[in-house]
Amino acid sequence: MLEYDPLACLPSSEELPDSDDTPVDNELQDLIPGLLKAILAMAWAERMDWFFGVDMGIYYHPDFPAIVPDGFLSLGVERFYDENLRPSYVLWEERRVPILALEVVSRKYRGEYSTKKQEYAKLGILYYVIYNPTRRRKARLEVYKLVNNLYQLQDGNPVLLPEIGLGIGMERGTYLGIPREWLYWYNQQGERLLTPEEQVKQAQQRAQLLAERLRSLGVDPDSV
Repeated sequence: MLEYDPLACLPSSEELPDSDDTPVDNELQDLIPGLLKAILAMAWAERMDWFFGVDMGIYYHPDFPAIVPDGFLSLGVERFYDENLRPSYVLWEERRVPILALEVVSRKYRGEYSTKKQEYAKLGILYYVIYNPTRRRKARLEVYKLVNNLYQLQDGNPVLLPEIGLGIGMERGTYLGIPREWLYWYNQQGERLLTPEEQVKQAQQRAQLLAERLRSLGVDPDSV
């Protein structure tokens, strides 16, 4: 009897475009999710069960174009398959819907508050995060949680995401030498996780303090 594998009839991630080929019109659309990914890479360095995509297509049906968030987080999947990494995120291969999607609003609205919100809800993405840096009278950061198939706005900054074990929020800081408001991850106590740059600087300061202590004791730091 012929065995039928439905997955064999579907295109693989290697055969699908990795994004919608639409150029970003604001550099923040790459930098903000890139920073969140870099922080996770440090905080979850030992974990291999997560993936954070930046400007990558999420395919949910072989006949429809991909949805391309500025960033998304998926849990319970392989962090990477091989050295070529993922070209796209294909739901019939991953078998996991992302738990969080992020959109950074630029000067041109792309349906972040309407069509994309509906699409992410239909997919079952638990958290939808919208950051609009140009807003003045309304909140720049909005975090929605899917409850009974509808997104409900969550209060606070940062907003704790229990299913992820982290919070997400905004505050001023410096990344790649750029001082401005950024999005960051926070631990369950509300403490901001350090960026890779900050961790390097912290390590350098500790090394300097140790060297000064050793010198005060008459010990050459280079001999230790």
